[in-house]
Amino acid sequence: MSDPSYSPGEGPTKTVSVSVHEGTIAAVRTRVGKRGLSAYVEAAIQRQIERDQLDELIAANEELHGPLTQEEIDAAEREMFGDTKDNREAA
Repeated sequence: MSDPSYSPGEGPTKTVSVSVHEGTIAAVRTRVGKRGLSAYVEAAIQRQIERDQLDELIAANEELHGPLTQEEIDAAEREMFGDTKDNREAA
């Protein structure tokens, strides 16, 4: 079993066996070559872990405070992208 003291992307590498569709493998190898497959998969797994953690954080926040209203979402978008829809699409 893995040492839980390591965070994603840390610790020694370890060979594991996973099942992946041939088309997916071919698409990755087209992008990174045969030797880049492990690094590509590692990066994808780390991104998925980050997304899962973000989903968990959002769910915990919504449990405490309720879901965001459309007005709150609109205000956050204006703060991040400006007032016009064109600004948001350009970002």
